[in-house]
Amino acid sequence: MSTRINLYPALFGEAPKTLLESEQFSVSASVYPSGVLALEMSNSRGKLVVLPYQGQMIWDAVFDGCDLTMSNLFSQPRPSPTVIGTYGCFMFHSGLLRNGCPTPEDDHPLHGEMPCAAMDRAWLEVGEDSAGAFLRLGGEYEYAQGFGDRYLASPSVTLRADSGLFDIAMHVTNLAGKPMDLMYMAHMNYAYVEGARFVEPLGFEQVRLRSSVPAHVKPTPVWSRYMEQLALEPEQFRCLDRPELYDPEIVFFFDGVHADANGDAHFLLSHPDGAAFYTRYRPDQFDHAARWILHNADQQVAAFILPATCEPEGYRAESAKGHVRALAAGETASFKVTTGYLNKAEQQALIR
Repeated sequence: MSTRINLYPALFGEAPKTLLESEQFSVSASVYPSGVLALEMSNSRGKLVVLPYQGQMIWDAVFDGCDLTMSNLFSQPRPSPTVIGTYGCFMFHSGLLRNGCPTPEDDHPLHGEMPCAAMDRAWLEVGEDSAGAFLRLGGEYEYAQGFGDRYLASPSVTLRADSGLFDIAMHVTNLAGKPMDLMYMAHMNYAYVEGARFVEPLGFEQVRLRSSVPAHVKPTPVWSRYMEQLALEPEQFRCLDRPELYDPEIVFFFDGVHADANGDAHFLLSHPDGAAFYTRYRPDQFDHAARWILHNADQQVAAFILPATCEPEGYRAESAKGHVRALAAGETASFKVTTGYLNKAEQQALIR
């Protein structure tokens, strides 16, 4: 059972305005100096700052005093038609018709049309289900092009009481009378933690180093030599301990990710202090996954797992590999990840 509160832009002003307050949760609305509308969703452990009308992007995430978000160039989100103009968020929905880094033969923007989509509707839900009390932000975006595709995207983010974990979901319905291409990635840009270790409790069949070099990557001789080593032994990259080699970026692809009896795969970035960043997802929803590491003076990110329906190599490359899904007329595809922060005791309990 839940209660729904519809949102509208007039609720958002320069000064934060409390929209909801309960024993478990609070929600406030505000506007950044840039003009971007923001919603702060809090529980006893921390907060999420979400942009309800700009692709439902999660701009910031902080739990138990730990900032989960990549270091970046942006002090605030900016109004932008593409993600490259405001690349400083914790999470964005990458896709949906096109995804990844475009090649010279592609005509789509980096990571597609959804990351900064102008959402048509947004609402809050507060209630209780079998997992306990929850606070959810929902929204809808209808994409339509004359003589082209038409779909309804319904993203949501769900916060639980007394938890550093939260759910990110996306439902996509093809509203057109013909099949549509579908390329989707849950793009979570986690903070770089020096000395942190990659942990995959259930393992995978294979990890591969990305062999292509996107246009935004400018190789150096040192980086190129390191890439030659990693290409031969990609499994040697287990710890964030050589930041001078992570510029330009390093990207890995996972094959055959193993799931537990519930169908969930588990990935962690385990911190030296015993805490961890954590993500679980269903490989039957996301049959691909990537890892993205970057460390330079302007940006530091350890995106330890990026679940996806394809690799992030652009439309033409993924289409040639057979990785672009077709969503039939009227069909809906659903995706969900659970992600966030585990304290030391929670990580130990999960591993056990």
